[in-house]
Amino acid sequence: MPAAIDIRRASSRSLARTPWLRSWNSFSFGAQADPGNTHFGLLLVSNEDTVEPGTGFDTHPHQDMEIVTWVLEGALVHQDSTGHNGIIYPGLAQRMTAGAGILHSEKNDSWTLSGDPVHSDPVHFIQMWVLPDTAGVAPGYEQLDINTQLGQGGWAILASGMPKHSGTRALSIRQKHAALHVARLRPAETVHIATAPFVHLFVAKGALALEGSGALTEGDAARITAAEGQRITAAAEGAEVLMWEMDATVVLR
Repeated sequence: MPAAIDIRRASSRSLARTPWLRSWNSFSFGAQADPGNTHFGLLLVSNEDTVEPGTGFDTHPHQDMEIVTWVLEGALVHQDSTGHNGIIYPGLAQRMTAGAGILHSEKNDSWTLSGDPVHSDPVHFIQMWVLPDTAGVAPGYEQLDINTQLGQGGWAILASGMPKHSGTRALSIRQKHAALHVARLRPAETVHIATAPFVHLFVAKGALALEGSGALTEGDAARITAAEGQRITAAAEGAEVLMWEMDATVVLR
């Protein structure tokens, strides 16, 4: 079966806005959810958030979800009911396993942990949720700095539960059918996407060309079914790209 490529432009996303938050949502959820846009493969949420300083998401619950957070600019503070806390910055990713139940907060107030002076910079990040393959596991938290790998060019494995990535330096997620890759592409650098039943490609920064589909710019995404390892080539300004490789999907009820 030939690949089916569904391009979703940045402008097609819904926007949730408050005085302290701007959140561009790639998928529809909540009471007014669009049944035709609730997920792709195992990916249920891919939100691009900007949070003003001194504000953020107060303590709230999650259950049975694998949540990966990738910061583009600024610093995000995570604190949860298992006793974990940390400051997430560009190149350092976070995985939270909600499992049987967890409470956590995410705020732009890094000075509360670092002791640095109060700053006035927003934090800009991508948060992604995938369904786990096992419900009710013990909640957990992990973070990993992959700046060194990113500086070497090409794809770096950011998070995976796939058996083929066992032993790889990456965040571990409780989903054996999914892996998240990231690349910081130099101008004109070319890489191939995964060969997989489902690939979700998101342009976090810059611009690129996707073989067979043309230009993708910041905030654009491609949902690719039966992906065949198509090429992507960074534009003159380079690109930062997030790619979910998935060999299963879910039917939501």
